[in-house]
Amino acid sequence: MAKQAFETKLAELEALRRAPDPAAVRDALGKALKDRNNYLVSKAAAIAGDLRIEELMDDLIAAFDRFLVDPVKSDPQCWAKSAIAKALKDLGCRQAGVFLRGIDHVQLERVYGGTADSAAALRGACTLALVDCQIDEHEILTHFADRLADKEKPVRLDAALAIAQLGREEGALLLRMKLLMGDEEPEVLGQGFSSLLSLTPASALPFTEKFLAHDEEDVRAEAAAALAASREAEAIEILKRFWKGRVPAQTRRAILIALGASPLKQAAEFLLSVLSEDSKELAASALESLASSRFRAELRDQAKAAVEATEDAGLIREFGRRF
Repeated sequence: MAKQAFETKLAELEALRRAPDPAAVRDALGKALKDRNNYLVSKAAAIAGDLRIEELMDDLIAAFDRFLVDPVKSDPQCWAKSAIAKALKDLGCRQAGVFLRGIDHVQLERVYGGTADSAAALRGACTLALVDCQIDEHEILTHFADRLADKEKPVRLDAALAIAQLGREEGALLLRMKLLMGDEEPEVLGQGFSSLLSLTPASALPFTEKFLAHDEEDVRAEAAAALAASREAEAIEILKRFWKGRVPAQTRRAILIALGASPLKQAAEFLLSVLSEDSKELAASALESLASSRFRAELRDQAKAAVEATEDAGLIREFGRRF
C-alpha cells in the first residue's frame, strides 16, 4: 500500500471517533477489520473498543483468528491480535475461546542478533481478559500459574494483577509460591506483594513483613512499597518498625511516595512525623506525598507547623508551593 493511501486510511479511521452516524461508524469499522494490513486493523479494533461497539465482537474475533494464520507474516509485531484482545475485553466479551487461543501464543520474529517474542502484550491482555470469562475458575488459575512463569516481564506482571482481580483466595497460594521462588524483575514481586495483600491481608501482612529482611535491597523496597499502599492499618505499624532500622534512603523515599496514595489516615500521620523527625531530604519527600494525600486539607496546619519548626528556608518555600 502506498504511503499516501495508507495515511489516508488512518485519517479516515480516526475521523470515525467523531462521526455522527453510529450505523455508518459500525459499518466502516467492520470493513476496516477485514483489511489485510495488521496496523490498520489494530487501529480499527482500538476504536471499536473505545466507542464500545459491541456489535463488532464477532468481526473482531474473526479478524483475530485470521491473524493467527502465518502470524509472523500476517501480523508482524502482533499489533492486530493485541489490539483486538484488548478491545474484546473492553467490550465485555465473555467468550473464553478467543483469549485461550491468545494466552499461550508466542510469536518469534527476527531482530538484530536473533529473535524476539512480539506477543507478550497479547498474552498479557488475554490473561487479564480471562478474569471475566465464563469458565471454571480453577482452569483460569491454572492459566495464570503458567503466565507467572512467562519469559516476558509484562506478562508476569499482568498475571499477578489478574490473580488479584479474579478475587479467589486460592490465587494467594500461587502468589506466595511466586514470591518465595523470586523473580529477576523486582517490579513483578512488587505486584505480587500488592495482589497478595489485597486477596488475603490477614495472612499476607506477616508474610510480606518477612521480606523486609531479604538479602536483596530491591526486594525489600518492593515489599515496603506494597505495605505502604495497603489498606490495612497494621501495614503502617509494620512500616514504622521497619523505618527505625537501617533502611537505605532510596527505600525510604519509595515508602514515602507510596504512603501519599494511601487511603489510611495513619499513613498521612506517618508522613507528618517524618517532617519533624527525619532529614531535610526525606522531609521534602514526605511533604510532596502529603500534598497529594486525601488528608491534605485536614493536616495542612499541622504540616505547616512542622515545616516552620525546621527553620529550613527551602522546605518552607516548598510548603508554600505545594500547599
